[in-house]
Amino acid sequence: MDQWLLPAWLDEATARRLEALEADGYAERLWEADATLWKPEDEAHQAVIANALGWLNVFEGVREQIEGLTEFVDELRAEGFRSAVLLGMGGSSLAPEVLREVLGVRDGYLDLHVLDSTDPAAVLAVEAAVDLETTLFVVSSKSGGTTETASFHAYFHARLQEHCGDHAGHHFVAITDDGTSLQEEALAQGFRAVFVNPSDIGGRYSALSFFGMVPAALIGVDLERLLDGVRAAAVACGPDVPASENPALRLGAVLGEAALAGRDKLTIVAEARLRALGAWVEQLVAESTGKEGRGILPVDLETVGDPEVYGDDRVFAKIGLESVAATGIAQQLMDLAAAGHPVLGHEMADVYGLGGEFLRWEIAVATAGRVLGIDPFDQPNVQESKDNTRRLLAGFIASGELLEDLPEGEGRLAYPVGDDDLPEALAAFFAQAEPGDYVALQAYVAPGKDVWNDLEALRLFVRDRLRLATTLGYGPRFLHSTGQLHKGGPNKGLFLQLVGHDPVDVEIPGQPYSFSVLKRAQARGDLGALRAHGCRALRVCLGDDVPAGVKRLGALVAGALPE
Repeated sequence: MDQWLLPAWLDEATARRLEALEADGYAERLWEADATLWKPEDEAHQAVIANALGWLNVFEGVREQIEGLTEFVDELRAEGFRSAVLLGMGGSSLAPEVLREVLGVRDGYLDLHVLDSTDPAAVLAVEAAVDLETTLFVVSSKSGGTTETASFHAYFHARLQEHCGDHAGHHFVAITDDGTSLQEEALAQGFRAVFVNPSDIGGRYSALSFFGMVPAALIGVDLERLLDGVRAAAVACGPDVPASENPALRLGAVLGEAALAGRDKLTIVAEARLRALGAWVEQLVAESTGKEGRGILPVDLETVGDPEVYGDDRVFAKIGLESVAATGIAQQLMDLAAAGHPVLGHEMADVYGLGGEFLRWEIAVATAGRVLGIDPFDQPNVQESKDNTRRLLAGFIASGELLEDLPEGEGRLAYPVGDDDLPEALAAFFAQAEPGDYVALQAYVAPGKDVWNDLEALRLFVRDRLRLATTLGYGPRFLHSTGQLHKGGPNKGLFLQLVGHDPVDVEIPGQPYSFSVLKRAQARGDLGALRAHGCRALRVCLGDDVPAGVKRLGALVAGALPE
């Protein structure tokens, strides 16, 4: 059920756009996988798009595999497996995390942990949380060569060899495309299963494929019920539904039209049970729309404030459940709508509407890409940071030192949190902010509740002082979600990169560098990519005691910002 509160100008623009989509037969052509809907004059783009639309009906293929997936999971349970660890990044890890948090783990099924951080403390925390001998490791990578996933795989396979010897592969399954190096390695190492995904689906559109549904089966999700919800959403958003009545097309049209008018900060407001969904939406929106100097910035987990703390660049999207009574947030959103901010409210009948919600957002974002005139299925700038990281690691292997990788002529961009020059540098950094910008906190630290809470407080302080949208993400996780928009979208970001020392490190088997070196190379590589695009960026080293460093930084930022 949708409850929208739109200003008249956006309501009218959306109606015109929907009329144009209807006249163009957009819905019918979308479901026919017509690649000419985007970049119609560019054959190179169309070739890529033609091999990227399998997400529209992949759920029907998965439905045919339900019996086999159920038998596979029952076999694991009978053998005494109690936990599963998903090793992946971005599109491979976000949907499983959402399914785990929203739908929970059914009694007697495998408790799912997701590892998508190269911070050595994060790797060790996952290992400490499970019993290796009763844990299944799911190595999940579309390309099969994702550096982070390959490193996780190498580490845990070596640990299982210590326990199980030649039978280590019995604790692993792979999810990947056909013909990848991961598929070959899985067969060589005796993985108990390899789930080969259709290759015509990009990572961020893969929630309803094996990448999402295999982990869902492991935690005991009723796949038939979940996919029934997807089928219902497919009908509601189908080719025969008028554009003006199609919930996904309406969402895509309003997001695209709002962005064209400068309201390009999509602020996601999810009810408590659905909070994890925001990170998945964040990747889908940012990586799909942030390119060619255009894009929509998703703002996730930013506490709702009073109307006066916002500029005129926001759209608020509330995601809730029909069964949950109205809360104080509902009144806050009403106040925001009264102040002229667009508010898009959507409620699912129950949590098993999650599958349909995946599809609704996928169609909507593809449609927003059409409105913005971009290809929503490529990610041209993601590779830049990866290439920089590889170059830095090659330098480390050759010299034993991890150097910077910045454009020539760059001034000082990195400061320890205790540096006497940092207050002035922070003041100069924030002084560059202009209306319509955003501030991104990029934390290359071990995930943790206390650190997150302090970083949340910092982002809200910055928002309220500068009236700018703020985002907060752990590195390198965000590189596989918002990283594309940071480099390819509008140059409106101020990037504050936060790194901490790693008192305890973890070696990566088969590599001459550790997880700490890899993480630091990724941070430095991304800073170089940002600066190569002319982005405003600053790094602060938080030291050995990261929580204390964050608190100290908060005090310095408070002194650097105008009251």
